[in-house]
Amino acid sequence: MVKKKHKKKKRPARKAVARRKPARSKATARARRKIRPRRHSAAKAAKPQKVIDPKVAQAMRVYEEAMKQFNRQNFRRALVEFEKVLAGPSRELAERARVHIAICEQRMQRPAPVRLRTADDHYHYAVSQINLANYEDARLHLEKARKLSPKSEYIHYALASVAALTGEADEALECLTKAIELRPENRYHARNDADFKLLEDDVRFQELLHPDRPVGAAPRALHV
Repeated sequence: MVKKKHKKKKRPARKAVARRKPARSKATARARRKIRPRRHSAAKAAKPQKVIDPKVAQAMRVYEEAMKQFNRQNFRRALVEFEKVLAGPSRELAERARVHIAICEQRMQRPAPVRLRTADDHYHYAVSQINLANYEDARLHLEKARKLSPKSEYIHYALASVAALTGEADEALECLTKAIELRPENRYHARNDADFKLLEDDVRFQELLHPDRPVGAAPRALHV
């Protein structure tokens, strides 16, 4: 005889009971609200308002204008503005202005950069350098002028002068020959030009200046 198994009866699960927080009275909630500090209003009260002297503010505006002119390289205008800052109430701005005044004075003493574009610009600048005995600088600008205007006889003549003054006879004769080819009147100018004193005893120079003279004839005086 088989015994029947008895099934155990499941007990019903207990329902979770939510714990209720103790009820607060309206009076307690109001009291707590009153105790909380007002953070925003306290923070605003803690920040003191900055008061700027109107004279200092005016000096700052003048200094900014001076710096604007300084950055544009208008040093003369900037100098005037910086001098106004010196008379202002701010020592810090006055010290900065004093430094910039020294820079402005230094920059104003420098010569303005020469901008040479045309052949004549380079030629005239070269002539001024010849008068100062700056022959290398003169030669550099005459070469630039010749490239820009290769048929200008006066540029070749000036190159011949520089070469003669620096003791380069061959180059002087070559440039002078070209100058005479382009303008025969240069032959007469060269006869009385002290720049060619070094070439007075050179036979080639005498033949170039006196083509009608017989070969071997005594050279005439070049200076009248």
